[in-house]
Amino acid sequence: MSRAMLIHRCGPGTTVQDQGRLGHLDEGMSPGGAADILALHEGAALLGQSPDYAALELAGLGGIFEAQDTIRIALTGAPMPASIEGEAIVWNASHMLHRGQKLTLGNAKRGNYSYLHLGGGIATPLFIGSRSVHLVAHIGKPVAEGDEIPIGRDSDAETGCTLDIPDRFTGGTIRIITSVQTSQFDADTLARLESTTFTRDPRGNRMGARMAFEGAPFAAAGQLNILSEMVVPGDIQVTGDGTPFVLLGECQTTGGYPRIATVIPTDIPLVAQARAGDPLRFQFISRDQALAIYAAGQAHLTALPRAIRPLVRNPHDIRDLLSYQLISGVIAGNEEPK
Repeated sequence: MSRAMLIHRCGPGTTVQDQGRLGHLDEGMSPGGAADILALHEGAALLGQSPDYAALELAGLGGIFEAQDTIRIALTGAPMPASIEGEAIVWNASHMLHRGQKLTLGNAKRGNYSYLHLGGGIATPLFIGSRSVHLVAHIGKPVAEGDEIPIGRDSDAETGCTLDIPDRFTGGTIRIITSVQTSQFDADTLARLESTTFTRDPRGNRMGARMAFEGAPFAAAGQLNILSEMVVPGDIQVTGDGTPFVLLGECQTTGGYPRIATVIPTDIPLVAQARAGDPLRFQFISRDQALAIYAAGQAHLTALPRAIRPLVRNPHDIRDLLSYQLISGVIAGNEEPK
């Protein structure tokens, strides 16, 4: 029988996501992929598998998931209350889910996007080199109650690992570089962009995040004369009413609004995970600084598998305590000291 996970309940924004489809902007397709790419790498590290594997992305709402076969799981991204058969389990950790057991996830406490990783990865069909659902491009569809999610072959058996991660689920400082139309905004406007505390507007999705703020609108000189041209995730467009809008993975591929700046790739998950009302500040950095931060970020991803550590469990909470080796290295007590 094929390995699978049965969906008993899930939120409307639950989708299969991997690292997306890069290299298709000229064909009118943005990359899509997981809103929080870092969470994909964290889950892969916890399960000892490739970060290219697809996972379930839950957009704020949890669900109930039943293992059709014994599988390994890991939980990353925006933290949710989690339990297996009613017993609470740790977030940012890997666990074993035996056949017939149900995993229950509550709603996210902080952040927007949570990830359920499966040992062996999700084995839905590839389309243009990716398993990612791209809602805007109508590629695939959200997961629904009653669906059976196919799971790939898992070559490992280790669980009980955890990973310490920095909090990226409450907003923060977003580093930006100059973009194509930055020079069309005067110095006072650019300074105000850095000095303003923005909050994530409730209106937003996987296409982008609208910024809410107090004060005068932002405007560029001659912005009505800008022709539509290529845009990419991270670009900050200023809409007709003077509101900055940060483009995310499923953004359009062309646009005519002026781009006041571009968020560096390392900080896009901070924007994606910011909830409505979470504070965001923009900070200009140089291109050289951005490249150095990107290189450090890639090194961090490479090092993640070495950062995992055993999950310390309270013996009181271990149902199968007697199956563990509790005593080893027994001696008679009369040996000569070394």
